Amino acid sequence: MGFGIIMFMRILFGVCMVFIIGYVFAGFSKNPGLVVLTKIATILAVVLFIAINGLLMRFAFSRQGNDKAGCGYWKAPLPGKEHSK
Repeated sequence: MGFGIIMFMRILFGVCMVFIIGYVFAGFSKNPGLVVLTKIATILAVVLFIAINGLLMRFAFSRQGNDKAGCGYWKAPLPGKEHSK
């Protein structure tokens, strides 16, 4: 589920970039309908950028510090060695 949401947001982010690049380098600025879509795409690009970073940080940080994930090498019991006193 999380992977699908991230992929959907990345696709939307790419579409927003197409509209912004089209406005800057192509003739999107001559068509009033495309100007409105480009303004919406610009706002959506900023929101999606923040949302994607927030989700990725949440997924990355959720793997730390709990018993459900991680490699667990620090949780393994120590070998039964006799320590000198």
